[in-house]
Amino acid sequence: MKKVVMTPNPYRDKYFKYAKQAEEILREVGIETKICLAFEVDKTFHLPDDVRLYDLQTELKDADLLICFGGDGTILHASKAATKVGIPILGVNIGTMGFMAELESGELSELKRLATGEYTIEERMMLHVVAEHEGEVVLQEEALNDAVITKGAVARTVQMSVSCDDVEIMSFGGDGVIVCTPTGSTAYSMSAGGPIVEPTAKNMIVTPICAHDMQTKTVVTAPSRTICVEIGRIGRKNAFLSVDGGRALRLNAADRVTVTRSEHTTKLMHLSQRSFFDVVKNKFK
Repeated sequence: MKKVVMTPNPYRDKYFKYAKQAEEILREVGIETKICLAFEVDKTFHLPDDVRLYDLQTELKDADLLICFGGDGTILHASKAATKVGIPILGVNIGTMGFMAELESGELSELKRLATGEYTIEERMMLHVVAEHEGEVVLQEEALNDAVITKGAVARTVQMSVSCDDVEIMSFGGDGVIVCTPTGSTAYSMSAGGPIVEPTAKNMIVTPICAHDMQTKTVVTAPSRTICVEIGRIGRKNAFLSVDGGRALRLNAADRVTVTRSEHTTKLMHLSQRSFFDVVKNKFK
C-alpha cells in the first residue's frame, strides 16, 4: 500500500478533522495521502488553511485505496469513481447509520494495518440500470445499492408492472418499487418490508413499496435475470426513478426501467473479521 486518496464529506467532517487525523496516521507508516472532494460544494464551504485539495480523477489513477469519510450516501457517491478505476473503498462513518462503513470515527488507529497488509477485500455485485422513454434511452447508471421508482408528492398511487425475463411477476398500484442488490437490502428495501440479505450473496431483490394489493410480496431472483418495470397509468401524477439516491428522473406512462447485473463490482476493504450479522445487530439494536 503506497498511496491512499481520501474524500471527506465537508458537511459531516467539519474542518476535515478526521481526514487530517487519518492523514497523520498514514504518513507515520509511510503511506502517501491526497485529500480530494467527491462532489461540488456550495458557497458556504470554506477550506481550512492547512488543507490542500487535489483533483479526484487525477489522483485515483495511481492510488491503491479510496477512504471515504461520511455516511452511507458519501460512500455510495464516491464509490462510482473508485469502481471505474478498480480500486477498493474503505468507509469511515461520520454519519448516523454508516452501515457500509468499516470504521467509526474513533477507530482511525486501525488504519495502521494498511502498511502491513492486514486487510481483506470483498467484492459486491452492482446493478446496471437503463431507463427508456418511447424507445429512447434517457438514463444509464450503475448502482451499488438500488434503483427506486416512486410516486411524486401527491398522495396517489402509481400503477406499474414488473417482469422477470419477460414474465410478469407483479402488477399493482402503490407508492413504488425497489430493485436492489444484497448490499442495498439493508437500506430502503428493508424499510419497505424486504428481507435482509448477506451482502456477498448474488441476488436481485424486488420490493414493492406500500402495494395496494395483499398478494404482492418481495421477490428474490438469480443475478442472471432481467428485471423490467413498466409504468402504467399515472394521469397528472408523477413517478420518478432514483439510482443510489441520486438525482431523480421523471417518468411518464409506458416508460420502462430495465435492471440487470452489472459487469462491474465494488470492492470494499475490511480491516477486521467482524461478521455481517454482528454489524446488523449493532446498527439496528
